[in-house]
Amino acid sequence: MNALMKLTLTAAFTLCTASAALAQQSDHGAHQHASAQAEQSAAGSGSKGGGVMGQLVDGEIKKVNKEAEKITIRHGELKDLGMPAMTMVFRVKDPSMLEQVKMGDKVKFVAGRVSGQPTVMQMEVTQ
Repeated sequence: MNALMKLTLTAAFTLCTASAALAQQSDHGAHQHASAQAEQSAAGSGSKGGGVMGQLVDGEIKKVNKEAEKITIRHGELKDLGMPAMTMVFRVKDPSMLEQVKMGDKVKFVAGRVSGQPTVMQMEVTQ
């Protein structure tokens, strides 16, 4: 079953990547706007006074991999990234985020893309 889940996640990520490539070919200007917006989200999410940039999404921590600096989250729809609700692996913008969560924690987080990779930009534990 684990192999099936990995295959499903890989297929979903591939479809998202292919969709982005098609969107870039059909409307390069819109893609540049989306990239700039993601970069602004990445740059602004660390500031305390500027408010939250990007969409705050509910999630549940399924796995924390400190060595790889990755986290698996079951999450709601990620409208900013064009992804439906699913369970997937994210990189983290700041590895210290992984010290604040454990498997089973409920979180609210902001996801973006860093070097094309889905990345948790901001995260807070809720209960």
